[in-house]
Amino acid sequence: MHRRLAARALALAAVSALLLTACGPKSINHVLADPSRYASQDVRLQGRVTESYSVAGRGAYQLDDGTGVLWIVSERGVPRRGARVEVKGRIKEGFNLGGLVQLPKGLDSGLVMIESSHKAKAGN
Repeated sequence: MHRRLAARALALAAVSALLLTACGPKSINHVLADPSRYASQDVRLQGRVTESYSVAGRGAYQLDDGTGVLWIVSERGVPRRGARVEVKGRIKEGFNLGGLVQLPKGLDSGLVMIESSHKAKAGN
């Protein structure tokens, strides 16, 4: 009886650890290596904002996590350059603004994250 209970507890702990790992932030390098894998699911990234452009509360910012850089498109305002953020959203390939504005270098590649939320992170 105790063995069965211990086995169930161990199995539950293993499943919980696996789920927590799967929900954690991904590296930008993983996203860049296989962007279509992340297109249909929410992805969390974290890093430092290296570029930031905003007009009327909308804009884009470049996120660098040390493994790569990715442009994040936001309709909720953008964090300032140098800010540490955690962002959640979906990867989109072939993104463009229809040629209406000159896109920042790198954003014109078409691979971006469409942000659903972001939050500033404390610390360096």
